[in-house]
Amino acid sequence: MSKKILVLAIVLNSLLSFAQVAPANRGGGLSLSAGAEYSDFNPDWGPDRLQGMAAFFDLDHLFLNRLGVEGEARWLRFNQPHGETEDNYLLGPRFRMVRFGKLEAYGKFLMGGGWITYRDKLGSGSYFAYAPGITGEYRLSRHWKVRGDYEYEFWPAAPGEAFTAPFGKTSSGLTPNGFSVGVSYRIF
Repeated sequence: MSKKILVLAIVLNSLLSFAQVAPANRGGGLSLSAGAEYSDFNPDWGPDRLQGMAAFFDLDHLFLNRLGVEGEARWLRFNQPHGETEDNYLLGPRFRMVRFGKLEAYGKFLMGGGWITYRDKLGSGSYFAYAPGITGEYRLSRHWKVRGDYEYEFWPAAPGEAFTAPFGKTSSGLTPNGFSVGVSYRIF
């Protein structure tokens, strides 16, 4: 009787082993990328544009392979007409809207802080900022992507162009906006 049970167990074990699912050879799990961008922004303070560099990270595939988190630091320090600079440090969710082959498009909503030095050393300040935006990424290889990005930032508490609007009303803040192009490397 014990030999029959042993043979039956071996046969069942052999049959069940064929029912195993083959492991996926790619995809799934979290994805972490980091990269750099060159930015060109309208600072919303004067007629000139500011350029600079940005560093960012993307943590993707948090929910249904569509939701992720993006963090960025941008330093607009090139082309400083009259000494003006803008920097920001932002973090928030990003959502993959569409994927078509190697091309992906993401919507994002970042929040954090913005720092400005006004024209002609008029003053400086730091303000809460939020920034909806859109990012397009094109996969070059398993690890490398190129990307283009547009952000429209809102700095609601920052004083605007002339510190007060016409007729003595207070400013509605600054709205810097601009484009960035860059590359990212997928770490895992």
